[in-house]
Amino acid sequence: MITHVVLFQFKSEGKEENVARAEDMLLSMVGKVDSLRHLEVGLNIVESERAFDLALVTRFDDLPGLMAYAEHPVHVEVKKFLATVVERSFVVDYESA
Repeated sequence: MITHVVLFQFKSEGKEENVARAEDMLLSMVGKVDSLRHLEVGLNIVESERAFDLALVTRFDDLPGLMAYAEHPVHVEVKKFLATVVERSFVVDYESA
């Protein structure tokens, strides 16, 4: 199994609305992307200099599944929105049980 984790820090302008919209859009992918086995969205609850605003955890059977997700039209639309409201993001992909 492959776990894909992304941390997002949103731009300050319209932050609350954009975080909420991002959460809705991300959760809406469930059942629409065949290779997506698990999706979890977490919103930050402890403010600090190191904190990010939103965490996305997704799981796939294998790397081809992750690659299919990356190019899936539903995911591409979410990425287009995120590109307009996210200041920075970090990602890690790893093998998991």
